[in-house]
Amino acid sequence: MRGALTIEELQQAVAEGAIDTVLVALVDMQGRLMGKRFQAEFFLESGHRETHGCNYLLATDLEMETVPGYKSTGWQTGYGDYALKPDLSTLRVTPWLPGTALVLADVQDHRHHDIPHSPRAILKRQRARLEAMGLRAMMASELEFFLFRESFEEVQAAGYRWPTPISAYNEDYHIFQTSKEEEVMRAIRTGLNAAGIPVENSKGEASAGQEEINVRYAEALVSADNHVIVKNGCKEIAWSKGRALTFMAKPDTRAAGSSAHIHQSLWTLDGAPAFLDPAGPYGMSTLMRRYLAGLLAHASEITYFLAPYVNSYKRFAAGTFAPTKAIWSADNRTAGYRIVGEETKAIRVECRVGGADLNPHLAYAALLAAGIDGIERELELEPEFRGDAYAAARAREIPTNLRDAAEALRKSKVLRAALGDDVVDHYVHAARWEIAESDRCVTDWDRARGFERA
Repeated sequence: MRGALTIEELQQAVAEGAIDTVLVALVDMQGRLMGKRFQAEFFLESGHRETHGCNYLLATDLEMETVPGYKSTGWQTGYGDYALKPDLSTLRVTPWLPGTALVLADVQDHRHHDIPHSPRAILKRQRARLEAMGLRAMMASELEFFLFRESFEEVQAAGYRWPTPISAYNEDYHIFQTSKEEEVMRAIRTGLNAAGIPVENSKGEASAGQEEINVRYAEALVSADNHVIVKNGCKEIAWSKGRALTFMAKPDTRAAGSSAHIHQSLWTLDGAPAFLDPAGPYGMSTLMRRYLAGLLAHASEITYFLAPYVNSYKRFAAGTFAPTKAIWSADNRTAGYRIVGEETKAIRVECRVGGADLNPHLAYAALLAAGIDGIERELELEPEFRGDAYAAARAREIPTNLRDAAEALRKSKVLRAALGDDVVDHYVHAARWEIAESDRCVTDWDRARGFERA
């Protein structure tokens, strides 16, 4: 049994004993899967229609702390339930978990309206805006991560100090080195592919033990759903092999950061590439130039959704292939926004700002909202930057810390109009909590620097 399942195919698999468990999962604010394991028979009886989960699942931090101050929920309202409505189009087998299927759920209130600040609902709203314009977004994300020799339990017991990378040296495109890691990486590729996630390839990346996995582009919501399943699957498969991995944006000062480059293009509803015009510069249509102009005009405002944690901003450093400037350039890996493709066949925008720690539904939605504004206001695209963007003296800077990015989000009229005031305020509150937690915590760096010398 492979890939996507219909409810009828699930019924047959359950009757045959091939599947006994169904995971029903929402996508939380951090892009993780949260939910329940259903006995398959009960899922078929009623769970496929609806289940429930505490509404704190969209109001916690990485530690699952019940964060105070959210308008949507809290102790003052008793932490009630959300309804979780399985989206049966996402139903699939998970081959790395025996006898198990997975389905993603939309988060709704008790009147069956989507919760506006739930990540899938935020992206669906931007998708609907595009559809009203006669357009569809096709997107893909390249995910990077570090793979280690130790298990998750061993890394935790050691206090999360830098464990042993699976390789001893830079393995970017390195076939011999990545052959040593195939026990894990082959299981990831084949497992995800058998779950209906169209994996194209994996490769070594630019630091010791760093990996990249690439999945074929798809419609925006499908691509974002694939992204969260890939992350969860990679962790589960690595754990099953006694290895740990991390999607932190900057897990070690000495190593490169891990990115989630987001490729994006718009198509007409009948399947024609709306970004392509062979007569335009680099094959870019007028619509694409306006979309790109929107991304650049609102680059600071959308950064929070591309870099949601204090650690995220430690990835932005000159000479590391992580961008520091929000400018555009053709086939230039020093730029925050890179134009990729062939002028006569296909063309797309690659946003290189995002880290592997982003929530894809939120990141995709923010990028689309910025691009749509560029189209609607017919913004003119600024001249292309050429050369080393790290050395550019007057180029638009990417915010260098979470505090600045959160403030840019708070002030964003475009994102407030596109996402809603309550949604923006919800995620600004999340950012401020993350900042406050970081500000109050003593780190290993503090102790090493000041224990004796201060």
